Amino acid sequence: MSTTLLEALTNLLGERVSTAAAVLDQHGKDESHHTPAPPDIVVFPESSEEVAAIVRLCADARTPVIPFGAGTSLEGGIGALQGGVCLDMTGMNRIIQVNADDLDVTVEAGVTRKQLNADLRDTGLFFPIDPGADATIGGMTSTRASGTNAVRYGTMRENVLNVKAVLADGRIIQTGGRARKSAAGYDLTRMFVGAEGTLGVITEVTVRLFGVPEAISAAVCSFPSVENAVRCCMLTIQSGVPVARVELLDATQMRACIQYSNLDCEPVPTLFFEFHGSQANVEEQANTIQDIASEFGGGDFQWTGQTEDRNKLWQARHDALYAALALKPGAKAWSTDVCLPISRLADCIEETRFDIAASSLLATMVGHVGDGNFHVIFLLDPERPQDFVEAQRINDRMVSRAIAMEGTCTGEHGVGIGKRHCLEQEFGDALDIMRDLKRTLDPLNVMNPGKIFAQVP
Repeated sequence: MSTTLLEALTNLLGERVSTAAAVLDQHGKDESHHTPAPPDIVVFPESSEEVAAIVRLCADARTPVIPFGAGTSLEGGIGALQGGVCLDMTGMNRIIQVNADDLDVTVEAGVTRKQLNADLRDTGLFFPIDPGADATIGGMTSTRASGTNAVRYGTMRENVLNVKAVLADGRIIQTGGRARKSAAGYDLTRMFVGAEGTLGVITEVTVRLFGVPEAISAAVCSFPSVENAVRCCMLTIQSGVPVARVELLDATQMRACIQYSNLDCEPVPTLFFEFHGSQANVEEQANTIQDIASEFGGGDFQWTGQTEDRNKLWQARHDALYAALALKPGAKAWSTDVCLPISRLADCIEETRFDIAASSLLATMVGHVGDGNFHVIFLLDPERPQDFVEAQRINDRMVSRAIAMEGTCTGEHGVGIGKRHCLEQEFGDALDIMRDLKRTLDPLNVMNPGKIFAQVP
């Protein structure tokens, strides 16, 4: 790392520059199984103008720029593969403007989803995208995140109206406005949503808000098999029931969650439901799904309308990764991610479960099955390289299967370094167009290099 660059950054930011080993290590790893890659310098900007100045200095020095939010990504998207400068965006955590009448809000990239919803509490509005972790809005935008509420409220792709971003040459641009639709020019907003910092650094985001429902109720329903649970979910969606959340946990994952979160449930395949709306709407939705579940051997619903009990249930779902790890102390978790058309979901899950059963690995399965998204969590022994090889083999088969069924290699985790090799199979010649965009906006390849593409020739 250039001493000149370090001096220039220190002159710009003062004490908000760090080369301490512990800080570098913290910013080189996420929650994935990928090998950490610490940066050479970590900086803590507090404005878009500071980000622009940092990027210009890095571009002049031909030094990589890697944005960092909460460090909760799952495909190695924040590793400094070629060294460089990590921009910790957590200091940019101001809620800029709440537009209650228009149901939108503009925030800086370092605002977390829990911080935003706490600020909105007295407005009667909320931001629904819930990936589980308390991720930053900038990070969620960069990875095109979703989560448990996506079946009703959509993903970040549907909920981002505008971003402010710093390009590789230091220019600051806005990609849109606050109108709910526009036919003006190219859709630059969608280009940055999911770009994982490879096209620029997102510094502000305008997102949609929704009214807090009058009534919310949650239910748990057990099934004789994963396939029955998935087919119940499929029929629920095909029947047009506007369920807010529907989450699948297989028997192994339920056993883990029961032990870790002290749930009063049976260790069998289970669906978690949540219903939003008026009291009458919620009751109607619940009765309809109870009838559908009975067709597939579903048990009686275990109901809760109490906020405390609902929070405990969904916290258990969000803690699924940690619950799974508790099944095998010392293990490393590899959380996979594919998404399919809902009609092919059961087939893909069934074939993937067959692969897991034929292997020597311990794995659990969870899924946002209402929108065709599911995850396998492999529990791997760090001292057994063959475990990682076997997990890679099963994961590659699952990805190929999902793509063959007209799905995608990643529904919400993003590409990072873990899914780069899958994009050729999914996009074919269209991948060259993506590379062309990258070269046009980042000709020096300084914006989070090595992510999405292994190389940009």
